[in-house]
Amino acid sequence: MIIYFQKAVRDLRANLFLNTVTVITIALSVLIFSAFMLFFVNADGFLRHWIADMRIMVYLKPGVQPETVDRMKSRIENLPGVRKAEFISKSRAMDRFRDQLKRQSSLLDGLRENPLPESFEVRMDITARGWRNIEPVAREIESLNGVEEVEYGQQWVGRFIHVLNLIRVAGYALGGMFFGAAVFFVANTVRLVLYSRRDEVEIMRLVGASEGFVKDPFYIQNLIMGTLGGLLGITILYFGYRFIAANVAAELSTVSFQLIFLPFRISLGILLGSMFVGWLGCFISLRQFLKT
Repeated sequence: MIIYFQKAVRDLRANLFLNTVTVITIALSVLIFSAFMLFFVNADGFLRHWIADMRIMVYLKPGVQPETVDRMKSRIENLPGVRKAEFISKSRAMDRFRDQLKRQSSLLDGLRENPLPESFEVRMDITARGWRNIEPVAREIESLNGVEEVEYGQQWVGRFIHVLNLIRVAGYALGGMFFGAAVFFVANTVRLVLYSRRDEVEIMRLVGASEGFVKDPFYIQNLIMGTLGGLLGITILYFGYRFIAANVAAELSTVSFQLIFLPFRISLGILLGSMFVGWLGCFISLRQFLKT
């Protein structure tokens, strides 16, 4: 095996230009596919973070009595999936509104009366896949006596997940396309190397060299190129991620969300995939070449 590895390294150096182009092609394919995966990981994380903090706003009709408010609070908190129901009085709602306006809060000083309604802020125990469970709870709350209106972000979340699924399908399609292109390019590179060394290969077969002695150095060579291409693509993506994370960290801090890089298992899977691209391209070329 050591002899095969040394021979593969010598062959890499002997055809440095072609092999460098192959490594760059694999790296670009890995970079594009990994960028989509990085987007999916962070978009899914953002969705889970947003849904974990999702709440249903229940606005009450004017003049609801305190004892009615207490009964409503008890009924809402007994609904399945509800974690907590917090009553927001008119004065507290105005204080929140002033905090949100910050420097423009002086605009509210001219109001003769508080126009904001009393409400409940209902927090749910849900996951990214269980966000649809909000709708039955919201309808149940809306049917309660004294409820004026119920608002929640179901439509926004539904659209976000729909767009995310479309982008995921596009990412898989592009990944498959670049996978095929990388395999095709690797196969043609190996074919060019084989034709340049066809006399040497023919002599080895005439003197009784085994198939493994002929093939294994090519497989090792292309596994090395696949590994180098995968590492290069992931490394470029990492520095791109660091640059983007450094520039958007301030904006994301307002929503308590932090960008993350690809988890180790996904990065390892992408690296193994790039190695498989090198092996498959070599397999296709060797199979066609040795037949002829």
